[in-house]
Amino acid sequence: MSGLLDALNNTPLGTFAALWLGLIWGSFFNVCIYRLPIGESLVRHRSRCGRCASPIVWYHNIPVLSFVWLRGRCARCSEAISWQYPVVELVTAGMFLWLVHRYGWTLRALVYAVFLSYLLILSVIDLRHRIIPDELSLSGIPLGIAAALVTGDLPWIDSVLGVALGGGFFWAVAAAYERFTGREGLGGGDVKLLAMLGAWLGYRSVLLVIILSSGLGSLVGAGLILAFGKGMKTAIPFGPFLAVAAVACLIWGESLQRLWFPG
Repeated sequence: MSGLLDALNNTPLGTFAALWLGLIWGSFFNVCIYRLPIGESLVRHRSRCGRCASPIVWYHNIPVLSFVWLRGRCARCSEAISWQYPVVELVTAGMFLWLVHRYGWTLRALVYAVFLSYLLILSVIDLRHRIIPDELSLSGIPLGIAAALVTGDLPWIDSVLGVALGGGFFWAVAAAYERFTGREGLGGGDVKLLAMLGAWLGYRSVLLVIILSSGLGSLVGAGLILAFGKGMKTAIPFGPFLAVAAVACLIWGESLQRLWFPG
């Protein structure tokens, strides 16, 4: 098995395999994005049109290609299909390609594929529904600690401290903010997500996640106010900003830590 995986590294076949696996899993991630918020089983029922409820045949469910072939519409009722579907599939494919390029066909690539997949799914759900399902954030905490043990990239104690810092300290900050201002700062889903990010990235990086996501959120919020005249009380999902900051820490973590925590 290891010989086969080694043969895939740095070859056109390996690149194609990563691309195709990414597209397939991206299609499943769209199922997760649609069904998790409504509590529907991820595996029990076939995919179906949201308008006419007709089951989608397999040749209309090929990632990206079917969307192009059907011109973005249901084959039965001509209901428009959201651009979310091909975008998620293409992003997942790009994500898998990057992981294989960075780590090769290794266990480490698989571990971080789980992490990035969680971030992608919960980000899109938060954008669509402004919730972060506990099924993702809470299950991601033990997975993050296990990842530290498996990869050795992070001492397990740093992972545990990351959970405590992300989930505990920032829960206290959010509770204090809400008490003194009467407005919710970080939602409960965001705090659980921070605990999950602490498990995967460690306590130092979870501080960086807060700094980076807050800055990015402020820039986007200011841009929305300037563009649309929205008031400061307009709710903006914070999960995607946390996810983007987490990806930045995964890619450039050591450099960012030296920049923010010299010595």
